[in-house]
Amino acid sequence: MIDLDIEVCVCNSLSIKDIATCIKKNNFTTLEELLANSDCPMGDVCEACTNEGYYNDGINIPMVISMVDKGLI
Repeated sequence: MIDLDIEVCVCNSLSIKDIATCIKKNNFTTLEELLANSDCPMGDVCEACTNEGYYNDGINIPMVISMVDKGLI
């Protein structure tokens, strides 16, 4: 299993756990909803976290949305 404390959105210092909490709290289901929110801004600076991941490792926001959707987080 992936370490939930890994930073996904480095520019906003958000980990997998932080992003999952935001998704659940606000009932976000799409990347567009998540990126447009002002409650927990993310993906608005370098945008690497929405594509290949900041460290080019594939750990990104769409992956976190999928994990929440599948009940893995």
